[in-house]
Amino acid sequence: MEKSFVSAQIEFRSVTKLYGAIAAVKELSLTVHRGEFLTILGPSGSGKTTALMLLAGFVAPSEGDILIARKSVAAVPSYRRDQGIVFQSYALFPHLTVRRNLEFPLEMRGVKAAERAARVGRMLERVHLSELGDRMPSQLSGGQQQRVALARALIADPPILLLDEPLGALDRNLREQMQGEIKRLHKEFGKTTICVTHDQEEALTLSDRIVVMRAGQIEQIDTPEALYDRPATRFVASFLGEANILEEPGFKLELDAPQSAGTVAMIRPERVCIAAPAAPKRVDADRRQYVTGTVEDMIYAGSLRKYHVRVGGGVLVVREHVASGQQTFQFGEEVRLDWLRSDLRLVTR
Repeated sequence: MEKSFVSAQIEFRSVTKLYGAIAAVKELSLTVHRGEFLTILGPSGSGKTTALMLLAGFVAPSEGDILIARKSVAAVPSYRRDQGIVFQSYALFPHLTVRRNLEFPLEMRGVKAAERAARVGRMLERVHLSELGDRMPSQLSGGQQQRVALARALIADPPILLLDEPLGALDRNLREQMQGEIKRLHKEFGKTTICVTHDQEEALTLSDRIVVMRAGQIEQIDTPEALYDRPATRFVASFLGEANILEEPGFKLELDAPQSAGTVAMIRPERVCIAAPAAPKRVDADRRQYVTGTVEDMIYAGSLRKYHVRVGGGVLVVREHVASGQQTFQFGEEVRLDWLRSDLRLVTR
């Protein structure tokens, strides 16, 4: 069930950040709701990290304003913004134990020793590190260090949590495990969370909404499902997941509605079906388009099998889940592809 957000906690109002004549962020207007997990996604140089640094107070806007709880913070230093921050490098104090790392932000806020100890104990339990409180960061695995960094950011109970490429230093299996951990902690603590990443899977897994940025500006904002299934532009379609862009497909494309100027058709690889040329057509064949092509490559990736099929003047990517008894096709074989016309999307160029 999609979450319902009732109030804005963070607002960017026409924010621009210039470095000389270069605009790292240009006229950024964005509202983040209380309790929301919002991810800013984009390639290198898109402005996503600059946006986070502006919110954290590490850099100041050249133009525009940033509001937290309806109050301007553009001139407020970072240490007075009451935000928890987790960096890609974790930034744990290497000379302090896990327990002392967690105590530090409380000590800086004047929390008394007995209360500090109690809060640290409770937090260690919540991140499943109760037995490791006396270890040094160097004695922990990457996933354990990540949990310490999250715990330290949360222990002072800030209303806002900022995550800067939080899982970038972890291997794939551990990254997937930590995605679940972050989701659990977000549900438990309910913090308004802003995450910056270039990892599309991470963004789709964690977020209530995703902001896709390009060249310092917002390309599209929406829920993960809407962004993936209904991208507005060719850039979003290609950047968020994999897309077959049918610009000059080399065959007559069948559309349910007229194609407007300045748009191009797109279909996701998992929406394309592959079969032998003589295989029976599907029961809903009148709603599908069929084309023939030649397999140029087949990639086996455990649970998935991906084909590159030359059709007309281009190559279409087909992705299917591996199943027992499934027919497979090799290089040079002729195949038939089909898809529902309703699965085609028209995106702006």
